[in-house]
Formats: sequence, structure tokens, C-alpha cells
Amino acid sequence: MQKIFVGLGNPGAKYANNRHNIGFMAIDRIALDHEFGPWRSKFQGMISEGRLGTDRVLLLKPETFMNLSGQSVAAALKFYKSNISDLTVFHDELDLVPGKCRFKTGGGHAGHNGLRSIHMHLNAEYDRVRIGIGHPGHKDAVAGYVLHDFSKTDHNWIDNLLTGISNGAPKLAQGESGKFMNAVALRTTPPRSSITKSPKMKLKKSVESTSDPQKKLTPLQQLAAKFR
Repeated sequence: MQKIFVGLGNPGAKYANNRHNIGFMAIDRIALDHEFGPWRSKFQGMISEGRLGTDRVLLLKPETFMNLSGQSVAAALKFYKSNISDLTVFHDELDLVPGKCRFKTGGGHAGHNGLRSIHMHLNAEYDRVRIGIGHPGHKDAVAGYVLHDFSKTDHNWIDNLLTGISNGAPKLAQGESGKFMNAVALRTTPPRSSITKSPKMKLKKSVESTSDPQKKLTPLQQLAAKFR
């Protein structure tokens, strides 16, 4: 069956750098790093085809705007006669701190309009790559927060995270989510120091402290000591 990787976002330059568009960014990085074919219009979105390892994969960026993403995704699955288990969706996640990433199968949409739309057109039992963007702190601020551009200071963690996602993508296509997450961690988690404190060397007791005091005496002194 055709594997389908979907990145969620909103189309157009106005939204390109929004937090809500990090799903698009992840798919773009995979296409670039793994030399997928040119982007073309299909299924109410933009698609690119290629291989991740030995697996043929379709990359899809719906252009229906976020709250209608399910229309595009359902059309692609229907065309390729793919199962819901062949679908992986990359999306922004408010409940993860920026730079964190988690893999999940099934579950609710947590108010995410793109996921809500996919649930309506298909069902909830698909794989997701949840990409952390952090939470603004109050639910009333969410809309403005997700539709706001990332800051310049975010670029370093974004690059590391997207590189990790791209590096692990072949394992994800093979259904090896654990190895996918390992690849992400290699780029996003600072390695532990390989320098370990060596155990303190036990100081040898000096000969003076361990030896019999009489061994320091001359034979004559030792003999005299016996009669003291």
C-alpha cells in the first residue's frame, strides 16, 4: 500500500512561517533531504513522490486551509486505496514545549482543527508526529499564537528538530516509530558527557604507618627494646 505523509498548515506566503505551519515545514524538509520529485497540484493540495529507504511515499500538503484538511487527505487515501494505517500526519502541538516531538497512534484531536477535519472524513486511528510549539498560557490567546511567525531565536531548535525528523523518516515509513524517535533525539537532545569521574585512587599508606615500628630500629636497638 502507498504510504502517505501529510503535513498540516495553511497555504500561502502569509502563513509560511507561522507556528501552525510546522507540519508543512517538516514535509518540506523530508522532500528536500530525500530528493523527492517536484511538487505538483493534486487532491486539493500539493504532492511530491519519492522513496524513503525501500518504501514509496507520497508527501501531501493540503491547500484547503487547516479546518478543511480532511477533504484533501481523504481524497489521497481513496485514490491510492490506502488504509488509515498507511497515513502519518505531522502537526503542531500546543501541549509539547518547543523543540520536543512525540509519536502517537490514534486519540483525540485536542481542538486542533486540522486533526478534527481528518477525524470527520476518515477516523482517528492514524499515526501522528506531534511537533511541539509550546502554549501561550491561556486558551484565549491560542489562535493568535499559532498564527504568529516563529521568532529568530526559534530557528536553531527548529532546524535541529526538522533535521531529526527527516533523518528518522525512513524508519517511520517502515513502521519503526521507536527508531524514528531515536533519530529525532540524536539531533534534539544534548549528548551526555562521556567523561566520567574516575574513582579516587586510594592512597597507599606510607611504609612508616603500616610497618612495625621496630623495623625502623637497628638490630642493637631492637634487642635493647626487648629488655625495656
